[in-house]
This record gives sequence, structure tokens and C-alpha cells, in this order.
Amino acid sequence: MQTTRDPLTAYNERVKLFANFLNATALGLIGFAVLRPLTESLSNANLSTMWWGATGLAIHGVSHYIMGRIRKEVKE
Repeated sequence: MQTTRDPLTAYNERVKLFANFLNATALGLIGFAVLRPLTESLSNANLSTMWWGATGLAIHGVSHYIMGRIRKEVKE
């Protein structure tokens, strides 16, 4: 028995996997920006810490944009 692959479902799953990858990367960057100064000293929170957090938030926003690329089946 041979099954057929639904190209729309495969495309949507790839989009979700890529968005999930970006979201996990963003979470890691934000976590690094928060936890690094806490483990060393709060006085070490400097401009680079802000950039790690801002980059994580930007990548998180991109993952939301990518999730908007999910397609729906058009029924006629």
C-alpha cells in the first residue's frame, strides 16, 4: 500500500519547525542576557547584555512573522 504525501501539510510542518528553531534560539539568547549578570554580579550588566536580550526579542519577532506564512487549503 502506497501513501501519498500532502505537499501543503509538509510545507506547513517545515514552516512550524523553522519557526520553533528560531524561537528556541531567541529564548536561549534572552536567557543568556538575563542569567549571565545574575551568575556573575549585577554590576556586570552592561550594554552587551542589553544587546543579547534585544537580539533574542528580534529573533522571537521573526519567528512570529514566519508562523504567518502557514497556508490554508482552498476549498472550491
